[in-house]
Amino acid sequence: MFSKLPQKITVPFNILGDEAKLAFRSQAGGIAKLATTRNIPETDQYWNQYFELFDSASDVFSLISPNDVRRALYEAPENVATLIKVVTSRLFNLVSDHTFPTPPSASVASFATSFIHRSGSYERSTTKEVLNCIRILQRILPVVFEIESESGTFEMEVLWKKEVVEEEHVVEEQTHNPQFVIEDEDDDDDEPGQPKQPSIRNTAKTAATRTLPSIAERLFSCLVDLLFCCGFTLPSKIQVDHYKINYTIWEKGVGSTVDPGPSQAYEGNKTEVLRLLLVLLSKQIYAPPSALFISPSTYTLHFVQNTPRRDVLTLLCSLINTAMNSVHGPNANLIGGVATKLPYNHLVFKGEDSRANLVSICFQVLCVLLDFQSGSARDATTTHGENVYSAPTARTNAFRYFVAKLHRVNDFALILDGVMTIFEDQMSSVNNLLPGSKKSVPYIVEAVIFLWKMIELNKKFRIYVLESEKAPDVLAYLLCYGLDMKDKPEQHGMCRVVSYIIQTLSAERAFGQKICSPIKVQVPQKWSSLGNAGDFMINAIYNMTVSATGVPTSRYPAFMIALSNASPYLKNLSVTSSSRLLHLFSAFSNPSFLLSEEGNPRLLFFILESFNNVILRNLSENPNLVYGILRAHKAFEDLGTFTLARGLREIRRAQIAKEERQQGNGVDKGKRRADNDDIEAAHDEKARMLRSENNSLDLPRNTDSVDNLPEVHPMKSSQEDVDSITQPLMSPGNADMVFTPHAPSEKARGKMRAGRSLSIEMTGSLERLAISGGVGRNGFIPTQEWVTSWQQGLPLDNILIVCSELWPKIQDLQASRSATSANTAIIDFLHSVNLEHLLPKPSALAPRRHNFTDASVVWLTSLIWGEAYVRNMTPLGIWNTTSVRLFYVKHTQAQQRQLTDTVSNVVGGVRGLLSRTDSSQSLRTRS
Repeated sequence: MFSKLPQKITVPFNILGDEAKLAFRSQAGGIAKLATTRNIPETDQYWNQYFELFDSASDVFSLISPNDVRRALYEAPENVATLIKVVTSRLFNLVSDHTFPTPPSASVASFATSFIHRSGSYERSTTKEVLNCIRILQRILPVVFEIESESGTFEMEVLWKKEVVEEEHVVEEQTHNPQFVIEDEDDDDDEPGQPKQPSIRNTAKTAATRTLPSIAERLFSCLVDLLFCCGFTLPSKIQVDHYKINYTIWEKGVGSTVDPGPSQAYEGNKTEVLRLLLVLLSKQIYAPPSALFISPSTYTLHFVQNTPRRDVLTLLCSLINTAMNSVHGPNANLIGGVATKLPYNHLVFKGEDSRANLVSICFQVLCVLLDFQSGSARDATTTHGENVYSAPTARTNAFRYFVAKLHRVNDFALILDGVMTIFEDQMSSVNNLLPGSKKSVPYIVEAVIFLWKMIELNKKFRIYVLESEKAPDVLAYLLCYGLDMKDKPEQHGMCRVVSYIIQTLSAERAFGQKICSPIKVQVPQKWSSLGNAGDFMINAIYNMTVSATGVPTSRYPAFMIALSNASPYLKNLSVTSSSRLLHLFSAFSNPSFLLSEEGNPRLLFFILESFNNVILRNLSENPNLVYGILRAHKAFEDLGTFTLARGLREIRRAQIAKEERQQGNGVDKGKRRADNDDIEAAHDEKARMLRSENNSLDLPRNTDSVDNLPEVHPMKSSQEDVDSITQPLMSPGNADMVFTPHAPSEKARGKMRAGRSLSIEMTGSLERLAISGGVGRNGFIPTQEWVTSWQQGLPLDNILIVCSELWPKIQDLQASRSATSANTAIIDFLHSVNLEHLLPKPSALAPRRHNFTDASVVWLTSLIWGEAYVRNMTPLGIWNTTSVRLFYVKHTQAQQRQLTDTVSNVVGGVRGLLSRTDSSQSLRTRS
């Protein structure tokens, strides 16, 4: 009775089509045919399975591996070219097909039919086919970019070659009424975001011969159309007649006051299209950093310069509004909103968050487009007097240009509120009573970089942020984020980003006017401090600059510049903040730090400049800091007579003391007395050197001189310094010194001037002491000439005047009162002190602004793309196993952990281990 049953029951056990997918992977007629059979024609039925077989992005990425594509490119490149042509042709035809997009009800019926009758006829779904075309291109193009990174012949022949055809027919040219305008300030009264009217079509006859756009050009246009396709990425209800492409901003916000309606059902489709757009823009990650400017990405260059203005504005505003409405968007349902606020919701609700994925990809595309400055997309440079300014134009990079043109207060408010919401969510994940109860914001890095781009490009937005009541809160959130990252080496690049943002803000007068305001947001208790925003800034910078062992780092000089920029406005600093500033001075003036790197003395210069600004402008309003300076007067006096010999002796004495402490032995008293005698003789030694100096030093005491000195290229700097940060107080030639193991070379002698009376023998002995002591790092060896060059440029005069004038009076107060009342009397005295008759008048403020240079642009580009690379490692792995050249990819060894820890830390553990510089092989430390 069972003889009539089929030997192989396929339907019940193959309801999801696994058998066909496995056959595509394993049999000769599947993916293997792409490399084994040459010259497969475009009309072959083989190509149909690429559109019909896959049901999700994971299907495409699991069944087609990069090695499959790579093998086909080597063994049968014509098949890969055919596949690209077939897929793009099908995509272009489907977008213009009247059956696309498939109605949701029809799509469900189609899926049910294929679910039950997989072995029968195929029920076509145009939406599914479009998504499969997009996913296949996402998989193929990165491998093509990798292999063609040198020659690009395949790309130019397949993707960029234009075809000339003979054709004569009537073409309908479509024109649209603009939805909004981002032009000048006089447009403020215009009402943006009005509903778009139906398109008006004009007819015209074409010539008999015309040149068709290349596949890449058509692909960009097609992707933009798909991003605004009713029923695919926009609600169907806004479709007008049969015109399904409607350039309407996705969500209410910048450029639009109209909400197009719920779009949760289309978030996945938007993400797929944006992901392919990001893949097209990723061509530049396969070029080395040195080629970033000379060989710009053809794809990105075309998109930022040749995309129509209407498309640029609509896409730009859509991306910004979606990113700023990051939590769930304006149309989030109540259940979803409540679910996100539940503790440990990321462990309870396991599926992918389509909204978070969409916001992440929007941020990534925004950052890439706003960062791109290669080739002809570099900002235009203008000169006004002695100042040189650079700004984007519509021809260099339209996206940067229109972001710079934003000026409406409502737009600024939306952006600031959106960024603050993201910062608040991130802070709540750090400062939570239930550890691990809330997952960190996955796109916090992109949000910080986007804020930096807005501040950099749009001066009006920068002023708006600083003049708003949220300015101290923005500062607090940025510093808290930096504090959270400071102990994670893979995140040091983001700490550097934070330092540049704060330096940029501190250069504005409005920042100084807000520095004494209180911080209103809740700061984690471990980082909180009494006082105002200035106090919090000082304490946070101290914690990021000085390690847990008390050893200072020169990794973030922008923080010191920010302190110097803000110092003229600091008032009523607390005891803790004043103590931290003195600790920074003590750490930076330590000989072991000063002599270890050529650029370290500039950090000491900036902290001394901060003291000077307080003394000259707000002396009586900062008694705690002034009292601390007076108590440390000996350190300032010793710094005024600092020499290389003295510094080396102090370093050696500290080394001996450390060794003897470790051995448990006492210090030899005779040796200690000899060292003390040497230190006391340093004043006489310094005087002799200065008398023997025939020529004036390169660095006068005028602090303005630091702005005109050479800059350090971050790709070569051992301290990861930025080009845009000026490098004062150093001798230009010392970086190239070469020393022999036994005797110093001519370069090592510091290239002493002919008139210098200091003997060569004495210089040689000092250099031998520096060499034998192992003071310098990364091959740097200090010389006396180098020490003199920066030591005489230190702004110590005003500090020494204050000390000499006030310290005797402080001693008298201490002697005449008890210990309990002396401090109160001293603070009261310093509150009323006035030294205007002794001190010079303060000069005009000249804050140091952050300016991008080629090296810093390359660094930030690699940081942005490195973050995009890491963010897309899971679940699809778009660029995995391809040879990226813009940064270095270092894979960490997997450790056995719980499943939840693995899922949450997969990105964090590898994130940032990407770079090509000398920054510990870490992306975010390319600083």
